[in-house]
Amino acid sequence: MTTPTIGSLPVSGATLHYQVRGHGPLLLLIPGGAGGAAAFDGIVDDLAAEYTVATYDPRGMSRSTLDDPDAEQRVAVHADDAFRMLELLSPDEPARVFGASSGAITALHLLTAHPERVERLVAHEPPVVEVLPDAAEHRALIGRVQETFRAEGLMPAMAVFAAGLKKGDADTAEPEPEPQAELKLPPQAAARAEQTMANLPFFVSRIVPSFMPYSPDIDRLRTLSGRLVFAGGQDSRGELPYRTAAALAERLGAPLLHFPGGHTGTTTHPVEFAERLRTAFRA
Repeated sequence: MTTPTIGSLPVSGATLHYQVRGHGPLLLLIPGGAGGAAAFDGIVDDLAAEYTVATYDPRGMSRSTLDDPDAEQRVAVHADDAFRMLELLSPDEPARVFGASSGAITALHLLTAHPERVERLVAHEPPVVEVLPDAAEHRALIGRVQETFRAEGLMPAMAVFAAGLKKGDADTAEPEPEPQAELKLPPQAAARAEQTMANLPFFVSRIVPSFMPYSPDIDRLRTLSGRLVFAGGQDSRGELPYRTAAALAERLGAPLLHFPGGHTGTTTHPVEFAERLRTAFRA
């Protein structure tokens, strides 16, 4: 992997850690779940051959610190963070943007708030339950995850979360981490898994309950559908994040492209995923 240029960006209530690789027009990658910028380690080098690729740890995750660790997390604030990244790294030209999972929710709000800054957005499986006819069931699942987290702790809550995902009832942006000693991961992968584990409590308690019930501005997005592409994993059909992507694409008249793998295709199929993403931005 090429060595990135690393920087820090002070924003309202936080300091964002970001990384930049490559040359060419800006491509901003917005991570979801508990993975942070490292979730894109498998695809950034391929993309950097064509783009200036920037990614960052969302506020409260990994190396992006909060001024107030107890601050409520809101989609609009995270979208403003992404806007500040675009203003810093591509002040004169609109950028291409890719968002994964909860990062795709951030990206959708970014597009509605600052369409002049986004040339094209690929939103991979944004788990916005309110666009589905069975939204009440998914809201109940979010509540069960929170109750389990408070009463029993992280891993029981993640088990409820993962079971809901299999039934199409929940979103998780990273597979459940397995013990590193058993996996015998390479040092870089082991460090990434350790950081993901460290981020999980924040993700479960702060991101899930505020992001998944987010209601996108459908009317606004419909006027912007010409620069919007939804993505679904070939292996995640029927699961909640795929269903929401498909429902949004249908309601907005936007394309739904199928990407390799499932909800975590950037990790499981990085080479194929990067190629599909380049194709989506050329279309």
